[in-house]
Amino acid sequence: MFENIEFLNKELFWLLLCIPVAIVWYVFTNKRQTSEFKISTVSGFKLKGSVWAKLKHVLFVLRILALGLLITALARPRTVDVSTKTKTTKGIDIVMAIDVSASMLAKDLLPNRLEALKEVAEDFIKGRPNDRIGLVEYAGESYTKTPITSDKNIVLRALRDIKYNTIIEGGTAIGMGLATSVNRLKDSKAKSKVIILLTDGVNNAGFIDPKIASELAVEYGIKTYTIGLGTNGMALSPIGIRRDGTFQYGRVQVEIDEELLQEIAEATGGLYFRATNNKKLEDIYDEINKLEKTEVEERKYYNYEEKYRPLVILAGLFLIFEFILRHTIFRSFV
Repeated sequence: MFENIEFLNKELFWLLLCIPVAIVWYVFTNKRQTSEFKISTVSGFKLKGSVWAKLKHVLFVLRILALGLLITALARPRTVDVSTKTKTTKGIDIVMAIDVSASMLAKDLLPNRLEALKEVAEDFIKGRPNDRIGLVEYAGESYTKTPITSDKNIVLRALRDIKYNTIIEGGTAIGMGLATSVNRLKDSKAKSKVIILLTDGVNNAGFIDPKIASELAVEYGIKTYTIGLGTNGMALSPIGIRRDGTFQYGRVQVEIDEELLQEIAEATGGLYFRATNNKKLEDIYDEINKLEKTEVEERKYYNYEEKYRPLVILAGLFLIFEFILRHTIFRSFV
């Protein structure tokens, strides 16, 4: 009955200070309410205490309880039920184009570039509950891993499943990855369409020129954020495959076509970022998350339920009960 209760007029609880004052007044005036008869000795009388005379204090207790309940009722106790209705007023469709070439297994990010990216991208996806997201993989060619969807569980499962494999042709086809991403978004009805294209190399494969792909993105109003992933200088990268199928690693010069990535970003209204370590990669996705905000309208509905009525009724019952006792059982003692 009184769970999650609040009081509208809390200041009225100061009136409860009247109760100890009333108790003190009652104690000091109680003796004057009893008639006294003085005699020289009571040795001839058989003394027997009256239970009813002692129980008459119940009348005062009932009045005090009624007073306390009325003061509490005046403080307006009530419960509040808050319901929230959220409406997305501006949705964003996002495609994450991920380079899955062998160089993404380089260990300049921990444990490697691909796993570092997947960890950061997972947090990014979880932080976009109101947007639709899709995934595109590319190396020497590209394909859609997951079409744009609002089901984040599907996207997250697909992201965790991304790994280097020999099925996709080797190389880095930036133009193909961008073109496939544009194809996923060109028919979108979203208010904003965004591609996050990540690579750790230069465009050296595929039959679509990256600049042509960026022109397509401009035509369909798709903003592209580009990320160059890799340290400055040398990085421990795969240089061959042993007979047992494991990679042989060696120090390799990191080469990222930053000029191309900057051109793509500028042409489409996006930004270019360089991630040289795990922390910078995380900061980049945080920055993109802040730049691409989804407008959400939240309405709260408050339902108040007054709780003072039971207190008033109970106080009234105490006063009625006190009145009946005073004029019946305790009539001879008050």
